[in-house]
Amino acid sequence: MAQVLEFKLPDLGEGLTEAEIVRWLVQVGDVVAIDQPVVEVETAKAMVEVPCPYGGVVTARYGEEGTELPVGAPLLTVAVGAPAADTDADTEGSGNVLVGYGTGAPPARRRRVRRMGPGVVTSVEDAPPIARDDGPVPVISPLVRRLARENGLELRELTGSGRDGLILRADVEKALRAAAAQEAIAQEATLLPPATVPATPDGTRIPLRGIRGAVADKLSRSRREIPDATCWVDADATELMRTRAAMNAVAGPKISVLALLARICTAALARFPELNSSVDTEAREVVRFDRVHLGFAAQTERGLVVPVVRDAGARNAEALSAEFARLTEAARTGTLTPGDLTGGTFTLNNYGVFGVDGSTPIINHPEAAMLGVGRIVPKPWVHEGELAVRQVVQLSLTFDHRVCDGGTAGGFLRYVADCVEQPAVLLRNL
Repeated sequence: MAQVLEFKLPDLGEGLTEAEIVRWLVQVGDVVAIDQPVVEVETAKAMVEVPCPYGGVVTARYGEEGTELPVGAPLLTVAVGAPAADTDADTEGSGNVLVGYGTGAPPARRRRVRRMGPGVVTSVEDAPPIARDDGPVPVISPLVRRLARENGLELRELTGSGRDGLILRADVEKALRAAAAQEAIAQEATLLPPATVPATPDGTRIPLRGIRGAVADKLSRSRREIPDATCWVDADATELMRTRAAMNAVAGPKISVLALLARICTAALARFPELNSSVDTEAREVVRFDRVHLGFAAQTERGLVVPVVRDAGARNAEALSAEFARLTEAARTGTLTPGDLTGGTFTLNNYGVFGVDGSTPIINHPEAAMLGVGRIVPKPWVHEGELAVRQVVQLSLTFDHRVCDGGTAGGFLRYVADCVEQPAVLLRNL
């Protein structure tokens, strides 16, 4: 006789509260080993393969591909070993580590199991609360609670579509759309003649979730909280391009333009550390960071992501080129980890790859600044008193006006431009 153990979506770290099922890696009836990946999920930060801590036969899966599940929701059930009724039961420890389960160390909490029928046992740990008139609202996702609270929605009035009446984000969003539609109709009714019926426009609704939803949330928060300002300057990048060509003419790994710009950027931050910081709004303090963890914007088929190069200030151009290449490939293939996408202190945005000259980028909250780089193209330029065709680039800096004033921001941007025009300026910092 076997026990049927329930495996729930674990806490994937970095404060993530939900994930979308992208692809099932096992079918009902398959035999799985301990720590075998069973499902590929997409969080707001990365694609993750989730390993199962149990070994046995898959008896059920919960959620179709494309379904979004909160942390703690059932993923699948596995038939293992022999049943143990009304006792504390531990399974063999797994070797992988995901927050909330795994490792062979003694578990912080033991699962209490109960017999559901002959030979069938299921976990009741972290069961969702049951809705009662005077009891808790059946919600386990903090994101769902916050979404309802920010929009003035009473959760007790909703009927959850999840297991045991669990209220999901989709339930809250559906209620908000219905309320918005009713409000719009009411407003139009007061403006249109009585005989006029408000028309429903044709179109396609695309849910803001996964990476697109995370980007929307972060950019909206940045606009709400950060009083940003932007300054920009054109620079003659001819000497920078010649320097790169000379570096790549010798044997060894090739140096990218992005790596040279990153090297310039970290040198500028050493001179103007105010911009390598963040604002703690609750403490009303500016937090200056000792090291530069440099994020860079990367466009992928799944959306915009910002991988982070750790300790960028301690890397030379060759090491920066290698790390940019590694993270860019991981972004392209969807294998970036949550750790690759968090902890940045400053962002470099090379939007010139899209063929544009300038932009006013939105700061990557909670950072304090972002350097934008346009395309490098031949343009007329006055060089040594004469008109010439030079390789020109537009540089822009968007900064949090709480951490510094325009003089500091201008000094940073001017130093970056000087290094672009005369790369030898960097030798002063070596």
